Amino acid sequence: MTGTFLYVLFPLLIVFSHTSPAAGDDPAFLQSVKLNPMKPRTEKLSHFRFYWHDKVSGPNSTVVNIIQPPTNNKTSPTGFGMVNMIDDTLTEKPEAGSKLLGRAQGFYGVASQEEVGLLMAMNFVFCTGKYNGSTLTILGRNPVFEKVREMPVIGGSGLFRFARGYVQASTHSFDLKTGDAVVEYNVHVLHY
Repeated sequence: MTGTFLYVLFPLLIVFSHTSPAAGDDPAFLQSVKLNPMKPRTEKLSHFRFYWHDKVSGPNSTVVNIIQPPTNNKTSPTGFGMVNMIDDTLTEKPEAGSKLLGRAQGFYGVASQEEVGLLMAMNFVFCTGKYNGSTLTILGRNPVFEKVREMPVIGGSGLFRFARGYVQASTHSFDLKTGDAVVEYNVHVLHY
């Protein structure tokens, strides 16, 4: 019995000794990083104000409808379930021809059955000045008929790495006939 037990146990010990890492070995994909790699740099609060142009109508539309509300939901006054993909311009002033600062790329969908409350997921992609190529990512709820809506900034890239903060959106103009909108965005963001 003892010989049979060793005959079974010995191969198992060999297999397990080759599959488990030795104590103290780090996997090749893991590296330790300083506790606070940004400590030498000072975190700053920046405020940006620009205008978001959501152009639903016309040949140069910046909005594409990708999901219609479900057919059993056509009576919903909010359009619950509708999703639009966007590539909206961000300008310095509310006029469409003012200086282009970047683009808002992402999507929004109607996420409320009782009011026009959007779920917005978008990147502000800047194309001018020292922020050219940097992005801020916004993800949040936007109840569009409230005067001021607040959504979180959840991150960024480029000069906005480790960014966090919030945006406040206020409708500047909205055309009921076409669905086109211009929204003022005030962005408050902490970054390095």
